[in-house]
Amino acid sequence: MKMLNLVVGPMETNCYILYEDSKCLIIDPGDEENSIIKKIDKLKLTPVAILLTHNHFDHTMCANNLSSLYKIPIYDHKNLFEGLKKIEPFRLEVIYTPGHSNTCLTYYFKDYDMMFVGDFIFKESIGRVDLPGGNYRDMIASLNKIKTYDDNIILYPGHGDSTTIGYEKKYNNYLK
Repeated sequence: MKMLNLVVGPMETNCYILYEDSKCLIIDPGDEENSIIKKIDKLKLTPVAILLTHNHFDHTMCANNLSSLYKIPIYDHKNLFEGLKKIEPFRLEVIYTPGHSNTCLTYYFKDYDMMFVGDFIFKESIGRVDLPGGNYRDMIASLNKIKTYDDNIILYPGHGDSTTIGYEKKYNNYLK
């Protein structure tokens, strides 16, 4: 599996395109719909689904238009539940990780040691819990859940640089 990261919109949201063979998943298409389409077309990919890490506007603004254009489903907390899933060639684990929002999902691709965490975890920090739907106790429970996964897993956040679980356990005060 390969991954492309597009930083989109004024909030510099990470939109990820994961692809294997000619199929792709779009994670958090927050803005700049035309840029996303151009990348998909340039790589000659066929989108199979959109995954949303949570339902804040800066992660979802293009989702409905891309869903209509490609005739693909949008998966989020309302229709994708915890556990192992297969979406075309992609195998992943869906993990419910509330705290930043009560709609937060983390997508773990075990075969590639990749976890897409949205605004749940950032390098050396965590997502805000003071927005509607946020909850500090839920955040701590979600962080404790993620700490049980392997240290070498790469975390791909909704904004900023990637990191690993091991690095965060060492340098992120919320995961120590």
